Amino acid sequence: MPSSIDPAIFRGLNLEASSAKISTHGGSGFASTFRITTSTTSVFVKQSSSPEAEVMFQGEHASLNAIHDAVPSLCPKSFAWGKLEKGGGYFLVTEFLDLGGGRSRTRGSASPGSGMSLAQKLAKLHTTPAPKPNGFDSPQFGFPVTTCCGDTPQNNTFSSSWAEFFGKQRLLTILERGERKNGKDPELRKLVDRTVQEVVPRLLRDGHLGGKEGIKPVVVHGDLWSGNKSKGSFVGRDKASPDEPGAIEDVVYDPSSCYAHHEFDFGIMSMFGGFNSSFWKEYHDIVPKTEPVDEYDDRVALYESYHHLNHWAIFGGGYKSGAMGILKRLLKEYGKP
Repeated sequence: MPSSIDPAIFRGLNLEASSAKISTHGGSGFASTFRITTSTTSVFVKQSSSPEAEVMFQGEHASLNAIHDAVPSLCPKSFAWGKLEKGGGYFLVTEFLDLGGGRSRTRGSASPGSGMSLAQKLAKLHTTPAPKPNGFDSPQFGFPVTTCCGDTPQNNTFSSSWAEFFGKQRLLTILERGERKNGKDPELRKLVDRTVQEVVPRLLRDGHLGGKEGIKPVVVHGDLWSGNKSKGSFVGRDKASPDEPGAIEDVVYDPSSCYAHHEFDFGIMSMFGGFNSSFWKEYHDIVPKTEPVDEYDDRVALYESYHHLNHWAIFGGGYKSGAMGILKRLLKEYGKP
């Protein structure tokens, strides 16, 4: 934790420094994390001098607010991010989210909570149309800024085609990053190239995915594994005191968002588990599986392959075999003879 609060943080929040208190909160190998409390607010701060901090914090700021705009009770609002004035580095400031099982507000409080489960909140997120990006006449697949899944910067250049976006900006881009990190693998390269050319158009092409109506871009979390969800309460929300937790909510954090086919979120959710059958029943009672329903499991597996490739790019090791196993199976089913 820094010994003092950087002036850039106070400017970003329009706060006076005189009454602020700083305390250690949480921990991260990438950033120092702490809490700032004043007489009127309580916020969570990440601060890092890492070269990747600018892209990561900008992406997290935009991701949190895209999710918050659609479902405010699902994640913290991000207030500010920017360059530190002293010593270099960058910061991110969000609502303070108490994950320690703090007390809920008393009965009769102005904010009793949303009363929504995680499945209901995710369903709402996944049925809220993405906004039209500046300069476009219709919603697009992509995102206004680069976002990071782990420490991988994701190319979010806008596209009107989900198949094109997923094939180029996800599968091919992560393969190239993995090759730079771990060396080229001709077999893996061939599998990914064939998947982009044969499987992606077969499963995700316009006029096929979603039937006649097609699919519309929505905000996805992008990295929704079990470690990025919990129960918690927003402190100081709705003009409560800066020390008063709100109602306990199902919440998510550390997003890597984009405007995507909503089932893209299911790839990482399936890879690591943590979402039981009752969750999926509740979710799909609200949001049915996209047509063609009989291809649902294969679409989710295709989306999961991206995360195996991303983990291979970050960590190396056995994640490559996980990706190869999925791609070989899909090519056997949908590839050209």
